[in-house]
Amino acid sequence: MSSGRRSQKVAIITGASRGIGAGVATGFRRAGYAVTATSRSIDVSDASDMLAVAGDIARPETADRVIEQTLERFGRIDTLVNNAGVYIGKPFTAYTSEDFAAITAVNLAGFFHITQRAITQMVSQGGGHVVNISTTLVEHANSGRPSALAALTKGGLVAVARSLAIEYASRGVRVNAVSLGVIEAAPDAGESYAGMSSLHPLGRLGAIGDVVDGILYLERAPFVTGETLHIDGGQSAGH
Repeated sequence: MSSGRRSQKVAIITGASRGIGAGVATGFRRAGYAVTATSRSIDVSDASDMLAVAGDIARPETADRVIEQTLERFGRIDTLVNNAGVYIGKPFTAYTSEDFAAITAVNLAGFFHITQRAITQMVSQGGGHVVNISTTLVEHANSGRPSALAALTKGGLVAVARSLAIEYASRGVRVNAVSLGVIEAAPDAGESYAGMSSLHPLGRLGAIGDVVDGILYLERAPFVTGETLHIDGGQSAGH
């Protein structure tokens, strides 16, 4: 591995096969980073700055492979974006044990396994940055969109971002969260977004580019840690 390759910053993006995750991966590559993209199924890339690792992020062996292959290919890990997530919106008493298992496996176990391994590497390098993707529904509940398990799990990612930010501040690792409104991640599914722009005081749906811009802001803000950046068109501020 050349010293040039080792000097290029490296970002790992989970849930990166489509939608927001794919957009974030592209955004980091355009910013000059090498990227490891992981998802249950993901197309192999022959680009020199892109590594695709398929696997279930909820399983610790997937986290092991992502970290090991990233270090083998690129030699370092600078950023982890925990984008992978499961959302099932139902009335609380309608959730099944299968719903609970599916949501907690990805949103909590998936976060835990890869973040623990990534931070270990970041500490050994002298620093790094973790970004957890959450939802404004955690802080701004909506009776028309019951989402208790999203609040339970994604709210945990906001809380742990603050906790880890303080735990690792002296070792150069920053940890932040982004809290999203409704993002038009699948433009061909227009009907599923019907009426949702009214949730945002700015009067429109969010775009993937809005999320990318917010995450790259945090990436470039070395004095910001333990923060939750709301990318939600004003939803969290009120109506």
